[in-house]
Amino acid sequence: MQLLRISDAVFRGLLNFRNGERTPNVAMSQKRRKSGMQISQGRNSRISQDQDDESEDRSFTQTSSSQVQRRMERLTVAQVDRKMAEVVQFILIKDQKKVPIKRAEIVKHVMKEYRDVYPEIMKRVTRTFEQVFGLKLVEIDTKNHVYILINKLEPIFGDQVGMGPGNHRTGLLFVILSIIFMKGGVVKESVVWNTLKKLRVEPGEKHEDFGDVKKLVTEEFVRQKNLEYVRIPHTDPVEYEFRWGQRAETEVSKIRMLQFVSELHDQEPQSWTQQYKEATTVEGPSSQR
Repeated sequence: MQLLRISDAVFRGLLNFRNGERTPNVAMSQKRRKSGMQISQGRNSRISQDQDDESEDRSFTQTSSSQVQRRMERLTVAQVDRKMAEVVQFILIKDQKKVPIKRAEIVKHVMKEYRDVYPEIMKRVTRTFEQVFGLKLVEIDTKNHVYILINKLEPIFGDQVGMGPGNHRTGLLFVILSIIFMKGGVVKESVVWNTLKKLRVEPGEKHEDFGDVKKLVTEEFVRQKNLEYVRIPHTDPVEYEFRWGQRAETEVSKIRMLQFVSELHDQEPQSWTQQYKEATTVEGPSSQR
């Protein structure tokens, strides 16, 4: 099977951004229904875990800065450094799968009896990531206190995405994010699958590089917060649509993505008025350099 590659031919032949290509609705097969049931079961499991995390987070009481300082004074430097190192290690391990990290998880599994000095420990953790690892710990969801790590030195998709060994999934994600962005921020699931089929990536088959493509896209990329996979209301049979996830919104440069697509079409980024306005509003015109 031919490997997925981001190339002139791919985007010129497949991403008909201006034509607004429509895909006819197709009734769900028994195989698709079965797949949907499996996804539903997986979601129920995650919902149960999320409820446990929410319960843990509700029990977390944010203490005042003066209280934190008083409790910090009771700890030795060695105790603080050890706990900080444990939190750093925990976050690094979680980040290997690009899974967002919840405050409730950190408190439950690492902080434990140190939960009263959580703010001060996290300040040191954040500083360590920046100074030692060149990484930035970003709170992408302030309501639910969810964090991700991003690379300060080399933001994801900052330049043309390479497709070497081990980077195929990044390329697949790049294609999907490009489709969503150029289609106005939201796209039907069927459009994504049809595009991938033209790239010889079948969602219903096991791919030599991606494995179960549908599971990768609708579960793993969603769990990583790179994509949102949302049911479209009042559709029968049920339809879903994709949007950018919180991680992608934080890490991916829209102006550079637009520049890349523009080069493939031999046009200026300003040719896509809506996309150019969105990209420059978020990142500023200076990011074009």
